[in-house]
Amino acid sequence: MAEDERRSIASTGPASATEVFLAFLKLGLTSFGGPIAHLGYFRDAFVTRRRWLDEAAYADIVALCQFLPGPASSQVGVSLGLMRAGPLGGLAAWVGFTLPSAVLMTVFALGAAWLRGARIAGMIHGLKLVAVAVVAQAVMGMARSLAPDARRAGIAAAALVLLSLAPSSLAQIAAIGLGALAGLVLCRGEVALTGAAQAEAPPRRGAALAALAAFLSLLAASFLAPANTGARMLGAFYRSGALVFGGGHVVLPLLKQAVVDPGWVGADRFLAGYGAAQAMPGPLFTVAAYLGAVMPPPFGGVAGAAAALLAIFVPGMLALLAALPYWRALRRDPVAQAAMRGANAAVVGILAAALYNPLWTSTIGRPIDFALAAAGFVLLTAFRAPPVLIVVVGLCGGALGL
Repeated sequence: MAEDERRSIASTGPASATEVFLAFLKLGLTSFGGPIAHLGYFRDAFVTRRRWLDEAAYADIVALCQFLPGPASSQVGVSLGLMRAGPLGGLAAWVGFTLPSAVLMTVFALGAAWLRGARIAGMIHGLKLVAVAVVAQAVMGMARSLAPDARRAGIAAAALVLLSLAPSSLAQIAAIGLGALAGLVLCRGEVALTGAAQAEAPPRRGAALAALAAFLSLLAASFLAPANTGARMLGAFYRSGALVFGGGHVVLPLLKQAVVDPGWVGADRFLAGYGAAQAMPGPLFTVAAYLGAVMPPPFGGVAGAAAALLAIFVPGMLALLAALPYWRALRRDPVAQAAMRGANAAVVGILAAALYNPLWTSTIGRPIDFALAAAGFVLLTAFRAPPVLIVVVGLCGGALGL
């Protein structure tokens, strides 16, 4: 970047939290396409047009957030807000980017409870077919980027076998842990550096250690809460947000284990909400608002949606705050990078297992189901159609009884 461009970036100065909120609210209303697309929207908005930071600093933030558990695109947004306007800026960025889709998913959940009839059931089935197509695309894309060689493909296959034989949340944790260990042995290589810059005002190390302690304490508490209580339900969402690596779609198997297996949300309702989330702008994690709204007491309704939404986002934000002061050293550590390569490869296997169960087994029952899901997959991959178009096709096909 030319020196005059660097001076232009530096001269923009700090922004207010209100300015950050309005910038991210616009993105929250218009950013369709999933986490990878969101990163492109952010780059265009804040590197190219607003010049809040340069390419190197942005690449560094993206690398950090892909390294951490949690919703990467939302973490990038919070990092940009922190850099621009401090803690209030980080909060403003998250609220602006998350609020539109969270409200829409909550409205969908509350409205779905009043909708009945064969046509509505068909539309819900159409949303489930959308979920099959979208997750199949995610598996293919993640396999290309996270398991591009024989060693990492083998780690992904091993995770797939493990989850197929033992489909449980503990098996998912074990798959990620074993993948990281395999990465230490099999995935050593050159350290992949991105930008040279770091967040300009990361949290102090004391605050970072406090965030790490809170992250680990809440994760432990999520396993210990009494059954069928509000704390147990909050813990299920927190645990899902804390153990997600590799992108928003990976939250599907974690949430299924968290809310469907205990019987809190039916599989049909769960998959319909996941399918509807593909039509929303903003982060995919807002499917938690839908699930919180349709869960039984003490959850349910608007309060349940808000509680579930906060619970699934909090761990990723704590992880971000804990890592920021240490990222410069960590990103240069070949041991850490090797472990992460293995863990990310295992994530591909976890998502592939979820594509089969619960998606395929509960959705594809007729030849026409397979045909519609395959058509959606081809539209997404070969024609690069936006996910919202696939949602429209699925809804129409379902409403027509196909």
